[in-house]
Amino acid sequence: MRVPSKLPRESALDPADWEEFRLLAHQTLDLCIDHLRGSRERPVWQPVPEEVAAGFRALPEQGSDLAEVLADFEQKILPYSTGNTHPRFFGWVHGTGTAVGMLAEMCSAGMNSNCGGRDHGAVYVERGVIEWCRTIFGFPESASGVLTSSTSVATVIALAAARLWAAPDSRQAGMSSAPRLVGYASAETHSAVVKAMELLGLGSEGLRRIPVNPTFAMDLAALRRAIAEDRSTGSVPFCVVATAGTVNTGAFDEIDAIADICAEEKLWLHVDGAFGAWAALADAPWQKLTAGLHRADSLAFDFHKWMYVPYDCGCVLVRDEALHRAAFASRPDYLAPTALGLAGGDPWYCDYGIDLSRGFRALKVWFTLREFGIARLGAKISENCRQARRMAELVQQSDDLELLAPAPLNICCFRYAPAEIPEHQLNRLNEAIMVALQDVGMAVLSTTKIGSRLGLRAAIVNHRTRFEDIDQTIEAVQRTGRLLCASGISAN
Repeated sequence: MRVPSKLPRESALDPADWEEFRLLAHQTLDLCIDHLRGSRERPVWQPVPEEVAAGFRALPEQGSDLAEVLADFEQKILPYSTGNTHPRFFGWVHGTGTAVGMLAEMCSAGMNSNCGGRDHGAVYVERGVIEWCRTIFGFPESASGVLTSSTSVATVIALAAARLWAAPDSRQAGMSSAPRLVGYASAETHSAVVKAMELLGLGSEGLRRIPVNPTFAMDLAALRRAIAEDRSTGSVPFCVVATAGTVNTGAFDEIDAIADICAEEKLWLHVDGAFGAWAALADAPWQKLTAGLHRADSLAFDFHKWMYVPYDCGCVLVRDEALHRAAFASRPDYLAPTALGLAGGDPWYCDYGIDLSRGFRALKVWFTLREFGIARLGAKISENCRQARRMAELVQQSDDLELLAPAPLNICCFRYAPAEIPEHQLNRLNEAIMVALQDVGMAVLSTTKIGSRLGLRAAIVNHRTRFEDIDQTIEAVQRTGRLLCASGISAN
């Protein structure tokens, strides 16, 4: 065997000059702090120029000086963010993030923990966060939970547990020999529920979409009829998905009443609480919408929406810990637990979800709740609800705006609809208003359809938003609508 006379030079990827790196790191932190501090002074959003986008396509064969890399970040990436740190970003349900969350992300990266399992500090932080969530939502101490990237993934985990509950052999045998399982959700349910059914082999056709009532909540009489009809045809109802805050209007299904139905019919109750579950921390008018949440068999929710934690961090709670673990646990020999040492710390979080390698998401949640506390976070959630109520009131007081749905929580759906514009032109007009406001960087609204009417949708989950931002946005919608009508855009 030939032995090389000289071993190759060994070098780590650490900085060659730590003090120079320290200086650049402090400058970068200052840059990020200035970015957050100056959110209100910038346009809400601006498009990425083509020449900037094109610059990201070339593969870097050789490394660059770190100062050059950071300069590119400052000039070519940072100015073109989504805009959701701005107080007039109301598009979709994008959380705002916080300065303390930014610090937590830096600390997490410095530790570089794998939270799939083992016995180390990051795992205990996640256990603490899960315990806090169990307490907030009234789940028993015996319930289990795991942090995820999002409610979308949390929904897959929850429904996988529900599938195993309904078909105990499904993990080994699949669904080929199992009965035809069907689930139920309102017509307003999130697409993540549909995707979860598809991914679990239950199929989108296995989800019955139940009509909603005038408040956009699930029609419970229609739910009962659908369950009875499925049983009569040989299908096996196994799960109802209740929504705590729909993405279109912020509507809540009647969770307590649905829990009664599930108890009577022996069905699993899953609650999609992506953002709305956090109304449990709000003042009474909004907190009461969450009544019955503690009765769910599983609950999915995000921290990166209405808890203002930086992206990404979701969570699932499951009432039956043993079932939750049985749905995912799989330990090959090289992951065998030990009583002592780093391989201890059982149970491992990889036994409760999809990922074996998991980042330290819990740290930014821990930082956030430790600095602000439940009371202050609940106050901000209540303030967002009051801002949505204010927006709805301004719409109802105006002659050229129309409220398209109730605003029970933090979402307001409305449209610019002056009497002189024909109905068939209003959808195009409101879409043009949305684009115009985004292009000038004044405000970001999204659109949705309520029936056949396309409207502007403001989802307020921003701790930087003030009531003056609500007033300015409504004024901007009216002003832009008048300008577009004067230019003839509504007739196109």
